[in-house]
Amino acid sequence: MKKNNYFSPVGGLPQQSKLLTDRAVFKSSYAVIPRGCFTDIVTSTLPLWKNMRMWIVARPMTGFAETFSQYVVQLEPNGGSENPESNSDVQSVLFLTSGSAELKVNSERHILKSGSYVYIPAGSEWSIWSNSNEITNFHWIRKVYKDVKGVERPIAFVKNETECEDVEMPNSNSTWFTKRFVDANDVRHDMHVNIVTFQPGGVIPFAETHVMEHGIFILEGKAVYHLNQDWVEVEAGDFLWLRAFCPQACYAGGPGPFRYLLYKDVNRHVPFL
Repeated sequence: MKKNNYFSPVGGLPQQSKLLTDRAVFKSSYAVIPRGCFTDIVTSTLPLWKNMRMWIVARPMTGFAETFSQYVVQLEPNGGSENPESNSDVQSVLFLTSGSAELKVNSERHILKSGSYVYIPAGSEWSIWSNSNEITNFHWIRKVYKDVKGVERPIAFVKNETECEDVEMPNSNSTWFTKRFVDANDVRHDMHVNIVTFQPGGVIPFAETHVMEHGIFILEGKAVYHLNQDWVEVEAGDFLWLRAFCPQACYAGGPGPFRYLLYKDVNRHVPFL
């Protein structure tokens, strides 16, 4: 079985001799935060955490993406928290890219390894602690859960990517796959976080234009992304933030697979403000 090569940021600062020109861009319909932006001077910390730092790559903003926040979290040995979440209306998805951690959700304990995916319902009591002598990195996606009368809230679960099937997208000639951790027909969930894989030469063959907002973290490989009317080169470690209805497509040029962690909001009425 092929070992997954998930990118994790290492921080630090570039040399003074480095050119300022980079691929970072923020426009009205999308943003690109390249891997070079994950430096020490833009990290954040949270109350009630120990030996942690994180990069906040998405937050609700009026007139832009409004449904979610996304953190890239780094724990030192013995780092973590007994009270990670301060808002009982917020659900979370965690995805571990390196290291190891012990997670407790509503009294159930789990050991997380590289590739572990966690869904934590709103209102859960949970904690997470690194149990490795190495740095532990994980993505933390947060969204206020939208209750619907007559629909039960989803339950907590932990899976590893290796336990989930790559589902080929129609007419893709075995070049475009989606790995879903939640059944697409399960309307209890109001967000999906999937892993999308393109083999070299694979494409999104049309400009997707849809109501879902996206957060896209490139886990592996490189590609060119078509965002609105711009072609943007992206690689492992880059983060893309796409507003609703931003036209989007991509082409995976190789030489290896192009893979990313994808957030989108689903299964709920459009709110009226």
